[in-house]
Order: sequence, then structure tokens, then C-alpha cells
Amino acid sequence: MPRFSVIVPVYNRIDEVDDLLKSLSQQTYTDFETIIVEDGSTQPCKEAVDRYSGKIDILYFAKSNEGRSIARNYGLEHASGRYFVFFDSDCVIPPDYFKILAENLDRTDLDCFGGPDAAHESFTDTQKAINYAMTSFLTTGGIRGGKIQLEKFVPRTFNMGYRRGVYEAVGGFREMFSEDIDMSTRIRQAGFSVGLIRDAYVYHKRRVDFRKFMRQVYVFGMSRITLKMLYPGSLKLVHTLPAIAVLAGLACLILGITVWVWWFLPLGIYLSAIFVDALAKTRSIKIALTAVPASIIQIAGYGCGFLKAFITKILLGRGRDINEEIALRKGK
Repeated sequence: MPRFSVIVPVYNRIDEVDDLLKSLSQQTYTDFETIIVEDGSTQPCKEAVDRYSGKIDILYFAKSNEGRSIARNYGLEHASGRYFVFFDSDCVIPPDYFKILAENLDRTDLDCFGGPDAAHESFTDTQKAINYAMTSFLTTGGIRGGKIQLEKFVPRTFNMGYRRGVYEAVGGFREMFSEDIDMSTRIRQAGFSVGLIRDAYVYHKRRVDFRKFMRQVYVFGMSRITLKMLYPGSLKLVHTLPAIAVLAGLACLILGITVWVWWFLPLGIYLSAIFVDALAKTRSIKIALTAVPASIIQIAGYGCGFLKAFITKILLGRGRDINEEIALRKGK
């Protein structure tokens, strides 16, 4: 029985899976198996899997397209490890990841754990700018494992794991948006220990263009209201900040145009702070400049999705009951 079972759902990600498997084949700690679940891809990654079958312990399963949560659950059913570890297919894993993970678990004995994400030097400037927007304290409040955080850490499936006993107690993932936050919440509510292993980070490629990034964060904003409906006490001030920023930003723009030009100053100060912070972190003027629109998209997309869902689902009471919505996404 391996110590870790790595479970990765895949949908049309041939090149990215190849990069992920290459990074797993270079690990300094090798007591793990890798389970690839092809979720109805029209461009299967079986050839990439076969290239690494002699280098790592790997299992490949192909199934019809039902969604990433069901694919993860399929992987869980076939996993033999004492711990389950989840990566997204667009991740690259540093060579000492499992060594660091094993050492930390020996010391802390966590039931559920997660780590942050970072941008690899080989990523494009746009990917690095988007990574900044998704990880900076100025844009997210550090909720994805930053050194300064406004919320208790919540593991997410780009870099997340837990004991087999946790799975046996709380079950699999629900097919819904932000299913990883839902899972982490259920694990914490069941009384298991949950923690951040800061040194166990992964390189996360994320979206490669702003249009896809906008859609992604918009859905994240909407799903935060879904989570509030499932767990009424889960909504924190940090989750509302992008929506507040959208409203405040619009007010400053309108007042700056119609009343007094100095109303533009707060926006200028905030965007300048993002540029300076991004420049200090990336040491690239180009990436820092790109990080400004990336951050605007991150905040505006999330904030608009949050506001729309809040108005339609909370204030107007429209849309499906949350349990009905989850059942329908399962195909029931």
C-alpha cells in the first residue's frame, strides 16, 4: 500500500498532463501512486500516460464525461493509499513536494492539508500576471495560502489531500462549483484537523488568457453565494471585499467624471500599489503592468458574480434550491 494516492481528473489536457507526469517522475520521495481519470476527453492523454508507465506507479481510467467531482470520486474508489492527494491537470509539482509533505505529516499528523500555488519561471507573462492576481494579499486577502491571511486556510483541489479515514467519514466530492471548498468545510465540520503546509506548494498554470480568466472568477463569485446557502455561517468579510470594491470603484468613476476629478485618486493609489507589489514579487515591469488588468479582472469578475448571485438567490429568492441544484449536477 503506497502512502499517497495522487488523483487527477483530466479533460482535454494532453500537453499539461505530460508536464504534470514529468514532474511526478522527478520526485525525490516516491512512495505514491498516480491515478489519472480521463473524464470523457475528445483528446485522450493515454499516450502521455504510457510514456511514464515505467517511471512512476500509474493507473489510467477512461470514463464518460460527468464532471471533475465525479471523476475525482472515481479515482478515490480505485485508490489504495493511506492519504489521497489532489492536483489539477494544469499543475507542475516541485521535485521535493512529497518529501516535504511526508516530513510535515510525520510532525503535525494533520487529517486534511493543502498548500499554496506559485508561477514557474517557464510560464508565460500572462500566466504569471494571473497567478499574481490570484495569490496576492492585495487582491484576495491571502485566502489561498498567503503569508498574511484574512480567513482561516481552506485547502483547494489544485493542491489538497486528506487521510483515507476522512474519505470514509465524509464521502466524496459533490458535483458543484467550488466543490473543493465544500469538501474542506465538510471535513472541518466533521471534527478533523485541517491545516496549511506552506512549503508544499505547486506550480499552477491557470488560465492562459483574460477572457477565460474572467469567466472563471465570475463563477467563483457566484459559487460563494451557493456555499453561503449550504453553510450559512461560512460567508466572511473577506469574501465580500471584491463586491464592495466593484461598487466603490464604480462610485469613484462616476463621481470622478461628474463631480470632482480627485475621486479618481483612490483607484489610482490602489492600482499603483498593485503594480509596485507585483514588480517587487516578479521583478519584471512587463508582468507588473500585466498584473494590473489581471487584478482588475479578478476583482471585477468575482465581485460581479457575487453580486449577481446575491441579488438573484438571496434578495429575490430566484433559482433552484441548493440541494436540487447539486442533485441536478449529479444527473439525478
